[in-house]
Amino acid sequence: MIRGIRENAGTIAVSLVLAGLVAWIIMKLRKDKKQGKSSCGGSCGCCPMAGSCHKPS
Repeated sequence: MIRGIRENAGTIAVSLVLAGLVAWIIMKLRKDKKQGKSSCGGSCGCCPMAGSCHKPS
């Protein structure tokens, strides 16, 4: 078992880094959504979801 871990240490390290990055992105998106931030540019004129993501002013 230790031999298998040593042989695949690079793959394991990269996988852990990518998993951490994905977890951080998901937490950031959830935090931003709770704070009312949006990832769109705010120009709803050409958006097919116009009026669905922002409260009317």
